[in-house]
Amino acid sequence: MSANNNVNFSVAPGGTLQGSLRVPGDKSISHRSIMLGSLADGVTEVSGFLQGEDNLATLNAFRAMGVSIDGPDDGKVIIQGVGMDGLKAPAAPLELGNSGTSMRLLSGLLSAQAFDSVLTGDASLSTRPMRRVTEPLMQMGAEVETTVAGTPPLKCHGGRALKGFDYAMPVASAQVKSCLLLAGLYAIGKTCVIEPAPTRDHTERMLQGFGYPVEVDGNRICVEGGGSLTATNIDIPADISSAAFFLVGASICPGADLLLEHVGINPTRDGVISILKLMGADIQLLNSRQIGGEPVADIRVRYAPLKGIIIPEAQVPLAIDEFPALFIAAACAEGETTLSGARELRVKESDRIQVMADGLQTLGVNALPTEEGMVIQGGKKIAGGRVRSHGDHRIAMSFAMASLRASAPIEIEGCANVNTSFPDFVALAAGVGLNIKQVST
Repeated sequence: MSANNNVNFSVAPGGTLQGSLRVPGDKSISHRSIMLGSLADGVTEVSGFLQGEDNLATLNAFRAMGVSIDGPDDGKVIIQGVGMDGLKAPAAPLELGNSGTSMRLLSGLLSAQAFDSVLTGDASLSTRPMRRVTEPLMQMGAEVETTVAGTPPLKCHGGRALKGFDYAMPVASAQVKSCLLLAGLYAIGKTCVIEPAPTRDHTERMLQGFGYPVEVDGNRICVEGGGSLTATNIDIPADISSAAFFLVGASICPGADLLLEHVGINPTRDGVISILKLMGADIQLLNSRQIGGEPVADIRVRYAPLKGIIIPEAQVPLAIDEFPALFIAAACAEGETTLSGARELRVKESDRIQVMADGLQTLGVNALPTEEGMVIQGGKKIAGGRVRSHGDHRIAMSFAMASLRASAPIEIEGCANVNTSFPDFVALAAGVGLNIKQVST
């Protein structure tokens, strides 16, 4: 969690969502732009960079390893790449705040360097499981230490010769895949990751954008070690995970009509759109285009009555970060919505299954958590009340949208970490009609 989490949201009923807005840049792509730009030969210019706390943690980590980075200034970042072997040993542990992406991807990259390094995080990140990356890294020849519980801090011992290997991931995870591909850039021979289900492919797309060959054969993704990266320019689209709150909000709010501009619609990330459409949402993709290898569109969403569904398990990895918002949609849908196969939600910034169930129950919704998902009986009026976000940014923003169908105000505790992914959320949401205020306590 952030050092100061004494920020609450107060959201009154009666709001709407009208007009247009552009949510901040994609968090996943922003992380990777700093990592690959730092390792490239030449100068990489980035626009649309998300200036949230998580991405700034990645940026500051590379500065601590000797990379000159100008910005961010209004989403613009200029990276003076140091090449594949140009990183320097940091003088102190790399503090990554609440960012699991930073820690897991950096563990792969730093396990291949000549120097030792330590990765630390805040209280929340320090409870998150890391053996899912450290165990396959050690199969490659890396030496990465965790606590006895398999949690941070991570100690990456340098000077180890990594060897390429084939790894069948037991659980679909873009973070694990990306970690191993980054380590594979330095390994002797070929590193191949086999996915049990599709996950976001930003790492593969961006590696190719920097001129590094990536072999993709169905669910098998491979890189050959020993190559180099060539600097390029990156225009980061708006983050579909941030757009998801407004997609849900406009879908559940009578009279809503909202245009979300320049949103990334990568097919490994568009599960939230597919699931909402299955529920009956009125969503249109307009002006579809390609920007820097990533598909982008403007998204128009209008109110439509939603119905409960059984969420297809094939869609779960494509919407894993959007389920807190989708649970709000389910609460407003007529009938029963069932989610299964989403155990990964229990080891995010919070246990998102239990925390969302607790909050929904507080608001009078019949929400039954299961080991790998939830069953929600929707369609009844949402009550007001006070819910806890447990310092989880996506929980906080999801419950803010619930106010659009609530009978009384909703107070949300512990919202400081919204800045990890969506700076200015309150101002942007209020600008299109949500009755939201930020309260410091």
